[in-house]
Amino acid sequence: MQSTQLKEQTDFELCPKFEKMFDILGKKWNGLILEVLMNAGPQRFKDIAHSVTKCSDRVLVERLKSLEEAGLVERCTYEDSSLIEYRLTEQGENLRPVLDAAHKFADSWF
Repeated sequence: MQSTQLKEQTDFELCPKFEKMFDILGKKWNGLILEVLMNAGPQRFKDIAHSVTKCSDRVLVERLKSLEEAGLVERCTYEDSSLIEYRLTEQGENLRPVLDAAHKFADSWF
């Protein structure tokens, strides 16, 4: 009987939206990519790659695509130019307080 009570106390479901957010933010490099765009503004691929030095180009492409699909990053092309930039969407900008809080937590924890 006691093990049944313990099981009931530990069985819970997280909010799907909460899980989705941590699925995105928890992927390696995503936080750094978002941080670069928050601090430096719109960036070309090569500039992001230069800032996130340990991430391979292949993985960076994958991460940028997933951040685009999540609606956090926008890929911008310009007419009559080969220039392609990545910038935060409004939703991506709304993550600023979350990342700021993560910085504060990390500073106090480590």
